[in-house]
Amino acid sequence: MVNPNPPPSAGPGSQMVHETLGAWPRALGRLHAEGPELVLADLVHTAARHLDHVHEQFTGAAQHAASILTRAAAGNTTINSLGVLQNRGTQIDILAARRDDAVDRLKEAIDAYRQVTASKDAASGPRRPGAVPAPAPTITQPARVARGR
Repeated sequence: MVNPNPPPSAGPGSQMVHETLGAWPRALGRLHAEGPELVLADLVHTAARHLDHVHEQFTGAAQHAASILTRAAAGNTTINSLGVLQNRGTQIDILAARRDDAVDRLKEAIDAYRQVTASKDAASGPRRPGAVPAPAPTITQPARVARGR
């Protein structure tokens, strides 16, 4: 039986896999002994970890920029003219784009996993209870803020 409780640091990639496939990414590999299903389970696990990592970087960069702005708004610090916030904004934009790409890659890996496991299950009989495919959830991306230059 697959553990229904989330791992301690379940990010959006891990959550997406769990909501879609009914198992946490790390547990997918234990559902298959060998073959393309195991390869795709590993691919899904890797893609989920990548999305979780990029999301963590994005969140950290956004929180750091928010901290700088909060201190500046409170008058506790000054914003220098070297473009610190402009550089942070560019970094956040890049991380947001990488996050969007990681979401797309994970969706593709999940779809491939579902296709392979569904075709094998159709040929061999009933599905395993821990790997029941469900419709892919929609992830709402944060709105992009237009910056003036």
